[in-house]
Amino acid sequence: MKKVVVSAIVLLVGVIATAQSGERHRGAMQDLSAEQLASLHTKKLTLALDLNEAQQTKVQAIHLEEATLKKAKMEARAAKKEEGEKTKPTPEERYAMQMERLDHKIAQKAKMKEILSQEQYDKWQRLMAKRGKQKRQKGKKGRKARK
Repeated sequence: MKKVVVSAIVLLVGVIATAQSGERHRGAMQDLSAEQLASLHTKKLTLALDLNEAQQTKVQAIHLEEATLKKAKMEARAAKKEEGEKTKPTPEERYAMQMERLDHKIAQKAKMKEILSQEQYDKWQRLMAKRGKQKRQKGKKGRKARK
């Protein structure tokens, strides 16, 4: 009986430590510059898709543009939060934001299709679909916790 209790405690401590390290990891990624983020994303994609030098350079430029845009939006949200402007967007604003996001996604897809071979592009699409699925699952967990 003692061994079961000790095993359960050790398992619980391990799970808690893992969950906390995940939170720190996310915060550490936010502290990186746009160039560092772009470089990391490019390296990961190079490993996954076996990109050549020319492709790496072009993908690096795309990732740098995205990271810069993401950093600017994060700073704008942080500034609004500090000012106390915590108003929800109107339906029209929400529609405009979603249209902008989807237009950006379409443009990114077109750029990647120009850079990658057909085989690499297919694999990239599978990677992005998997990543999107994981993000949606994480979002659902967060919403349940907030309720």
